[in-house]
Amino acid sequence: MSDTPISPASPGQDEPELSPSGAPIYRYEDTEPAPFELASGDDDTIAAISDHIERHLGPVNGVYHEIISDKVHLDVHVVPPSADFPFYALITSGMSDRPMTVPPGAPADEAPPYAELCILLPSTWNIPADPAEVAEAFEDENVYWPIRWLKMLARLPHEYGTWLGFGHTIPNGEDAAPFSDDTELGCMLVLTALSLPEEFQTLVISPEKTVQFYTLYPIYREEMDLKMEQGVDALIDRFEDYDIRDVLDLTRPNTALV
Repeated sequence: MSDTPISPASPGQDEPELSPSGAPIYRYEDTEPAPFELASGDDDTIAAISDHIERHLGPVNGVYHEIISDKVHLDVHVVPPSADFPFYALITSGMSDRPMTVPPGAPADEAPPYAELCILLPSTWNIPADPAEVAEAFEDENVYWPIRWLKMLARLPHEYGTWLGFGHTIPNGEDAAPFSDDTELGCMLVLTALSLPEEFQTLVISPEKTVQFYTLYPIYREEMDLKMEQGVDALIDRFEDYDIRDVLDLTRPNTALV
């Protein structure tokens, strides 16, 4: 399930279901994804995104490649902590190989059709420097879930003929179950990064294609409910009041309850 700040009907619906804030709600629980379609990566786009990452964030010290890809070939680029950016930045490439199905007539600045996703993890996260150790580390769901969600959401628009954009929220199942054993966070919020340079947020591939880089913010169920009731600006105001940043903090305050 996700909701949007614009008001199109969701695929296959004449009238969208609306949240109390007036944003449409898309539900996918009973919808079958499009059939498997083998995909390979666009080498030119991968190189352009990798160069963009290194120009603005620093050297990429690892890329998690897919062996077999459905719809789009998704890689995850890893930028390790540095003095300027003291956290891990994980960024997809491949989501933008296809345009998302944005609402008809929506302005490109409100619903960019091409996007990639980022997630920012604390410097203490178990991201092995040795590629040989990655598979074993990622067997632990407490370690792997941010990467799983990064890849899952990057593919979702192409599986369901939909889109992701600023302010969308996606719960971990209907009940927004916690992502792992060591947190109560159970929803994802799509925003732009506070901790990354403004110049990084977009990449012009061609006159017809500009890629928007969104960042995933793990949030609590109650924060998603607040956003559905009052809109994304109300939740962002809470984040500002309690200095909630974009780097994952498993035990941060729940701004809807404090």
